[in-house]
Amino acid sequence: MQPTSLLTKHTPPSSPKDAVLRTINAISVDVEDYFQTEAMTRVIPRNTWESTPSRIERNMKQIFELFSAHCVRGTFFFLGWVAERYPHLVRETRDLGHEIACHSYWHRPIYTLSPAEFREDTHRAKAVIEDAAGAGISGYRAPSFSLTPGTEWAADILAQAGFAYDSSVHPIAHDLYENRHAPRHPYRLARNLLLEIPISTVRWGKRNYPFSGGGYFRVLPYRYVRWAMRRVNQLEGPAVFYLHPWEIDPEQPRLTTSGRSAFRQYTRLDKTAGLLSRLLTEFSFGPLEEVFAEAAAVQPQAETPSGVAKKAEELEQAKQAYSL
Repeated sequence: MQPTSLLTKHTPPSSPKDAVLRTINAISVDVEDYFQTEAMTRVIPRNTWESTPSRIERNMKQIFELFSAHCVRGTFFFLGWVAERYPHLVRETRDLGHEIACHSYWHRPIYTLSPAEFREDTHRAKAVIEDAAGAGISGYRAPSFSLTPGTEWAADILAQAGFAYDSSVHPIAHDLYENRHAPRHPYRLARNLLLEIPISTVRWGKRNYPFSGGGYFRVLPYRYVRWAMRRVNQLEGPAVFYLHPWEIDPEQPRLTTSGRSAFRQYTRLDKTAGLLSRLLTEFSFGPLEEVFAEAAAVQPQAETPSGVAKKAEELEQAKQAYSL
């Protein structure tokens, strides 16, 4: 990818506390059931999803209640499979004032698909989600943050499908979505102008460290998550946080799987709702499309010879800054 950074100049606040208080972060929910995670792919094959007991409705109800109790609106990235079978959940999400977005149809990582397979999955998911919502959608998030090096072609397909932004990049070292050298702030992919909104990380020394959701939120100490969120707010601006409905469900069935997958899926499920409530109390949140509206509104400028040279210099600086 050839990124064009859209990180706006961050005005230093009068105090660090002011920065945290006035920053509206982005919160998102990847709407999938407990058996649709990448960790459970080998245990519950996709051809058995239909006959597997679902817990998505009860878990979504609890998410809605938590968000409502804290007057929070967010972005809900729906799996197309879920939207097609539970369209009332899409409509309820919309009626509560949340943003509706896409999380693919079959929850297959991009790097496992051909361009044709990805195009078919994306168009199918977008169609069923928009049909359920009764309105168009503009955001996409790939399963397992799988817009990784080697899948740059997927951004073109997303742009052609009508998506305005993507949030599929998690710039960390990881066995499923290795992307440690990716930019940490919103940027446009130069070939198609798709806005990329990465998952937030905290920079310490020469490394990016995760904190902003999912298993990291459950496994890592809350005081670390709070410190990292405050640091991002104070020095950089809004953070991007994510979670899944099944993460607040300690009563979900325990499926037989590998030790690593079990650790990722089941650790501290009984603590997530309380931790999330605490996070929603201490920080402000909103939907991605609103939090990053300013970045989305930035229009690319026509290139001039001097502009090309300057951009090359900026990209080289960014490359050095993000290298490990």
